[in-house]
Amino acid sequence: MRNNLAAEMLKGVVAVMVMCVSFSFAMPVQAGNIQQVKAAMKARIPELNHLKQKGIIGEDNRGFLAFRGSSREGADIVAAENRDRQTVYRAIAAKTGASPDDVGRRRAKKIAEIAPRGVWIQAPDGRWYRK
Repeated sequence: MRNNLAAEMLKGVVAVMVMCVSFSFAMPVQAGNIQQVKAAMKARIPELNHLKQKGIIGEDNRGFLAFRGSSREGADIVAAENRDRQTVYRAIAAKTGASPDDVGRRRAKKIAEIAPRGVWIQAPDGRWYRK
């Protein structure tokens, strides 16, 4: 009976240790992943700015890019950017305790403030305007 109890306790301790080790290895991978995502986002800036200046895309009020008309020029890069923004918003939300949606909306406000003239922006009320 004692041997069974000791064996079960040992299994539990080993399971906890494995979880802790797994978690410690997962953290740097996630941090590294965020750095890769940010690097990819930075590399897209020139092409995205070009699409914004042409009026093809704008910044919506949730912190994502949105098409402004029927043209889907740059659809792949816009989709990749929006996926990466979602990844970043989730990471920030996990650190701050906010929801990813709140993080995106705060980012949208900041983007609207710093966007250059000519960029389409969606106001918090849903109305679109050209800055």
